[in-house]
Amino acid sequence: MKSDIEKTDKILIDRLNSNVDLINQMSHYIIASGGKRLRPLLLLLSARATNYVGTGHQAMAVVIELIHTATLLHDDVVDESSTRRGQDTANELWGNAPSVLVGDFLYSRAFEIMVEPNSMAIMRILSKATNQIAEGEVLQLLNIRNANVSQTEYFNVIEQKTACLFEAACKIGALLSDSSKKTIDSLGDFGLHLGKAFQIIDDTLDYESDPTTMGKEVGDDLSEGKITLPMIYALEKTAGTENMTLRKAIKTADASNIDSIVNILCSVNAFEFTRQIAEKESQKALKSLKNIPDSEYRSALKLLCELSLNRTS
Repeated sequence: MKSDIEKTDKILIDRLNSNVDLINQMSHYIIASGGKRLRPLLLLLSARATNYVGTGHQAMAVVIELIHTATLLHDDVVDESSTRRGQDTANELWGNAPSVLVGDFLYSRAFEIMVEPNSMAIMRILSKATNQIAEGEVLQLLNIRNANVSQTEYFNVIEQKTACLFEAACKIGALLSDSSKKTIDSLGDFGLHLGKAFQIIDDTLDYESDPTTMGKEVGDDLSEGKITLPMIYALEKTAGTENMTLRKAIKTADASNIDSIVNILCSVNAFEFTRQIAEKESQKALKSLKNIPDSEYRSALKLLCELSLNRTS
């Protein structure tokens, strides 16, 4: 995939250009700050796995990455984050207003590129995904400092906030190949379940990892008032003082007692539970690939399921 990835990166850099210097500075800083490029990679692999032979998949992979990057810019403003991937966030360096506006620029640039294939099906998938992401962000905002969030509500948030863009990337890859509806849906299901597994592990690592590896402080979600699956499960399994400690930390968005909180989560096997749920989602993703012809590209998609479970950052 090296050639596809390099060409995608070149298009990404070319399409970020603007007549406004601040937009150039900020957008190039964000794109160059790291990131796994997982979502565009999924689109590239899905296209190749369904025997696509053109180059349009590279531009569509750029669309996916621009949409994702725009959401990160807006997220950091909403969360008042100062670091991401071990570096200062754009809002920390340039302020909230420029970050929101450059996020809008990235969204609009993504839509400019999106219409170029003149495919109503692609536009329908991506417009739906961006709408779902926005809804997921609002739902997460409404759940801030709410110790009564249920597992069902949590899964609803991560499906809309994260997994739907994974799903869209995989569907578009298959669409470009003029694949059957069955193949498109199968790859979409793969992306959806992989996205859920990825986010569940991400939420687990927020408590389990370390700042050097993750590029952010342990317990950042808690300090932002976000309640994720490990905490939801722990609240279900604790009582008395332990339960009150967790509820107070959530309601006050206080991660200063993070070591004690992690000990409580460990005592009820919250991390083991969440990893089991992520494993189930990963298995569902793998099952969705049964309709895809065997190839090195399908093998790479399967490998991503493994990597999403075993990653440390």
